[in-house]
Amino acid sequence: MTRAAIPLRVGISMCLLGEKVRFDAGHKKDRFITDVLGAYFEWVPVCPELDVGMGVPREPVRLVGSAESPRMIAIESGSDWTLRMQEYSQRKVRWLSKQNLSGFILKSASPSCGMERVKVYGTKGVPAKNGRGLFASSVMNSLTHLPVEEEGRLQDPGIRDNFIERVFAFHRLRHLQSFFSRKELVAFHTAHKFLLLSHSPSHYRQLGKLVAHSKIYSRSTLCENYAALFMETLRIRTTVKKHVNVLQHIFGFLKNSLSGKSKSDILAVIEDYRRGIIPLIVPVTLLDHHVRTNDIPYIKDQIYLHPHPRELMLRNHV
Repeated sequence: MTRAAIPLRVGISMCLLGEKVRFDAGHKKDRFITDVLGAYFEWVPVCPELDVGMGVPREPVRLVGSAESPRMIAIESGSDWTLRMQEYSQRKVRWLSKQNLSGFILKSASPSCGMERVKVYGTKGVPAKNGRGLFASSVMNSLTHLPVEEEGRLQDPGIRDNFIERVFAFHRLRHLQSFFSRKELVAFHTAHKFLLLSHSPSHYRQLGKLVAHSKIYSRSTLCENYAALFMETLRIRTTVKKHVNVLQHIFGFLKNSLSGKSKSDILAVIEDYRRGIIPLIVPVTLLDHHVRTNDIPYIKDQIYLHPHPRELMLRNHV
């Protein structure tokens, strides 16, 4: 199989695609997910509550007890679904680990799929929003490098950009793992330099040391250690200050190729971004134009300039 033939597959809570699988026979279709992301992702839909046999429609369930070890209890009958959901989740995660996923989008607030702030009811029946759905826990505890988000949090432009950036990065990482060699690792790391710097310069340096000393590790250890630190780096939220630092680094590669007017224009646009007057897409697009016009190979190949399809317009809002 060639690299281009590998689809970008993303797991998803089935109700978000418009399937009527919720307890009330309804759905929670998310138009951004179906209409925008659906053009780039191949969905792998999952509905844990339907899969364990609760049926549609069904008696709703909730988490009860402690956030660390909650039980899944039917609200009216008191039926305990905990063990069945835990056993199912373990089986399903093993299956998902073989599906070549590059990410997972979960349904927020769900006792099975919510990734954070899920209601957990204590002994007095008063809920605390400090839980995680039972299925979501299995996914996040077992598929540790996989980018995971819930649809509610994707309304935040910064979280949305970070998640989708990580999905595409993880997809490229999976390609690297499929064709892994030390030479390929060096090329991969080089292409991601500025993307990594925009998240954490210290993590980038750690990754650089790992690549520089790659010969002391076995192939499998090197691949796993790099993947773990790479994805950890991208989970760190970037900031305007870090983006400005990267933009200025890229500008440094162009200085000798530009007229005084072009240099002034670029610096003015970077400053406008720093001040919050314009979004990130403006200085990135301007720099990318000059990089390609002047054919600067090292920068032209940088993932930072195109971490995800421009049609998603994610950097128009950050």
